Amino acid sequence: MRSSGRNSRGSGSGSGGNNYRGAGNRRDEHQQRAGRPRPEERRYDVGGGPQAGPGPKAGPKGGSQGGPKGGSQGGPKGGTAKSGAPKGVGGRGRKPNAPARPREYEAQMEERNRARHDKPRVALPKTFGEVEGERLQKVLARAGMGSRRACEELIDQARVEVNGKIVTEQGLRVDPEKDEIKVDGLTVATQSYLFFALNKPAGVVSTMEDPDGRQCLGDYVTNRETRLFHVGRLDTETEGIILLTNHGELAHRLTHPRYGVKKTYLAAIQGPLPRDLGKRLKSGIELEDGYARADHFRVVQNTGKNYLVEVSLHEGRKHIVRRMLAEAGFPVDKLVRTAFGPIALGDQKSGWLRRMTNTEVGMLMREVEL
Repeated sequence: MRSSGRNSRGSGSGSGGNNYRGAGNRRDEHQQRAGRPRPEERRYDVGGGPQAGPGPKAGPKGGSQGGPKGGSQGGPKGGTAKSGAPKGVGGRGRKPNAPARPREYEAQMEERNRARHDKPRVALPKTFGEVEGERLQKVLARAGMGSRRACEELIDQARVEVNGKIVTEQGLRVDPEKDEIKVDGLTVATQSYLFFALNKPAGVVSTMEDPDGRQCLGDYVTNRETRLFHVGRLDTETEGIILLTNHGELAHRLTHPRYGVKKTYLAAIQGPLPRDLGKRLKSGIELEDGYARADHFRVVQNTGKNYLVEVSLHEGRKHIVRRMLAEAGFPVDKLVRTAFGPIALGDQKSGWLRRMTNTEVGMLMREVEL
């Protein structure tokens, strides 16, 4: 009975799990005799790269070489070993046995690519039918009339005209150098013109250069790239506003007697003043070069014998205000020009140079029919 029991247990073990282990051991021994390594001991060589030894474990998820997901060299998805070996054949690495590129060659390729993109753009010839000019709202925005959106609103409000015609549609292209552009009837300085107003101090010569080395108007605009012209003249001891611009035609018309641009002065004289002084100045004072007439005269301030009077006239002869008042019997102690046409001096400090606004430039151009 006991022997039969042992035999039954032995036969049971042979047909059960122990029999499977025994079959597995026999299969491993058979593979070793045939010279073939076990699956977990197999090595998958990569072209040109060093081989890594077998991993510590062959887990179900392939933490080393032979796993199903290939965490190391030999897996189906071809990972890279920690020893620095390149990617497997199934990955995205180089082809097997591909020679490595030298760093100098890679640098040369990078330089050629940069040089190709850094070349200056070639100006190709214009083709037939190509639209010329700039959009009107862009030109207005560059001229200081506001943002492009604000300039588009000016066009929608029919406040902009080009060459005498009101513009109501967006996108009109213009030539800033040739077309006449106006906003609310005032010309917009869209061209590359400069317009400045200077409060000239006393002692400054009204020239752009002085051969004697005296202080002149050119000393206030030495950093300008373009040549500027002074509009009219002021005596060396006379202060006040004087205009500077590179618009030759505007400068010419502002000083031409035909257009009669009015200039306003404040003069400090000693009294008492007769009541008919203003009438005499308006009627005309005879000078050595002809009669001179004032357009306007008024007393601004009076402190004892000190009088501050305002004189306006459109003539531009030399020392005209000083000579008129001196001929009337009231020599001038101090003279300041406070306005040139529609451009007023205001609170601008002595010696300060400011750029004129587009509105001021437009009023000046309208004054001389430009």
